[in-house]
Amino acid sequence: MTDPRSIYRRSLDQTGTIVAAVRPDQLDLPTPCAQWDVRRLLGHIVGAVTRAALVGEGEDALASPPFADPATADWPAAYWAAAYREAADRAIAAWSDDAKLDALFAVPWGKVPGRGAVTGYVQEVLAHGWDLAVATGQEAEGDPSLAEFALDFARRALPPEIRPEAPFGAVVEPPPGAGPYARLAAWLGRTPPPAG
Repeated sequence: MTDPRSIYRRSLDQTGTIVAAVRPDQLDLPTPCAQWDVRRLLGHIVGAVTRAALVGEGEDALASPPFADPATADWPAAYWAAAYREAADRAIAAWSDDAKLDALFAVPWGKVPGRGAVTGYVQEVLAHGWDLAVATGQEAEGDPSLAEFALDFARRALPPEIRPEAPFGAVVEPPPGAGPYARLAAWLGRTPPPAG
């Protein structure tokens, strides 16, 4: 199986660019994630990347909240970029040991080898990067190879028959001409905007 760590690093960098471009006047905008505004989505993105780091460090993922500390909710937009970069650097360091790829880790989608954990975190950071880009009017279709990697994982890990037990909505039909990020979002239950 592929070593997903370089893909994860590239995915973290790509989403980091989106996070860094969020403007202060966009924090209260709605997002494709139901009931989350941009500020709440940023909190989840930082929290999820922190959780990925904690898993790699040997902590219990299910005991770690998938959101940044609630005390950070009022951070200005510029602080989210710094918090994200800190969490991303920590996650990269946490998974640097090759031995972790084949060790078993308990993550929200089961007990899996480290490479399966990292692959799941690729899907998460790319999907929420897309959510944030759509919400803030940024380019939502990034490196297609990253999205295709995540979509392949999502199709195997999240088949339609496990919905709605999984924390994702039913698969929706992507619009004609949808790129790989919009197709990933649709597989995860988001309704992508029309292509073009």
